[in-house]
Amino acid sequence: MQTWKQFNHINANSITEAETALAEKGAWVIAGGTDILGMMRFDILPHDMYPAVLVNLKDITPSLDYIKEENGMLKIGALAKLEDIAHNTMINEKYKALAQAAHRTASPHIREMGTIGGNICQVNRCWYFQSHENRFHCLRKGGNMCWALPGDNRYHSIYGAMDGCIAVNPSDTAPALIALNAKILTNKRTIDAVDFWVVKIPGSTILEKGEFVTEIQVPPLAVGAKSAFTKLALRKSIDFALVNCAAVIGSNNYRICLNAVAPIPKRVTASEDSIKDKTIDESSAEAAAIAGINDVMPMAAAGYNPGNRWKVSAAKGVLKQTILACK
Repeated sequence: MQTWKQFNHINANSITEAETALAEKGAWVIAGGTDILGMMRFDILPHDMYPAVLVNLKDITPSLDYIKEENGMLKIGALAKLEDIAHNTMINEKYKALAQAAHRTASPHIREMGTIGGNICQVNRCWYFQSHENRFHCLRKGGNMCWALPGDNRYHSIYGAMDGCIAVNPSDTAPALIALNAKILTNKRTIDAVDFWVVKIPGSTILEKGEFVTEIQVPPLAVGAKSAFTKLALRKSIDFALVNCAAVIGSNNYRICLNAVAPIPKRVTASEDSIKDKTIDESSAEAAAIAGINDVMPMAAAGYNPGNRWKVSAAKGVLKQTILACK
């Protein structure tokens, strides 16, 4: 077993203080801590990858924990709790997919601590990568192979490897933000949500050193457009998604995004094109769902490995269910 690595903890009182602290070598941000503390507790990384400094954002003034509407634009601070987003009346009425996504994330206790900024910045999920005591030195840890490729990959990408890795993006709020055409603001720039997630080992976002999320902006839906989110998981709460999906459909708005099926959230443009200008019913939703999975590359079963072909049918079903929910 590895010994604990020592680190410093800094409470940043302003964005400027946070930027200064993050300039230090090996500095990471921490807010709710539901992701990073688990990684540190279970020793899943080589010790040279752990932070030398944790920079706490919770004391920043003015606070980054807010939900408000300004000039028709929904603005959510990066430290807004997932539980607050899930139960916010305005979000439930106007941005239903986001409220549903936040509500289906993890357990109530974790949603009370976890922030939306943290939820969209999670590292990709893979049981080899997440294995305790760094048992598998994979690509995301500086190794030379993806252990899931020849191993048990039943919950992994059905759209092939990206940068050699088939671990999937686990965020529930990510597909909702992409479907809602959101923008993600950092201390340095504004990023379209669809461009925020990238294949970058060991991370999973476009964020650079010293950069952190400060706000999320969601434009109003067009009159007549509806949004919805659907999640398939082994258990209704706690579990990460096997497949999830968010959609905005109506009034010439067609944005559909799958997640937990690839290393980054996947906007399903084939489904968007299929359902465009059509009345949503069983037949049109089925056709759009089929179109959305035409380019899959599932892992074949081999030996003890069951493969993940089942996930293709699951993605099709979740796509169809989400489209019908926008009827």
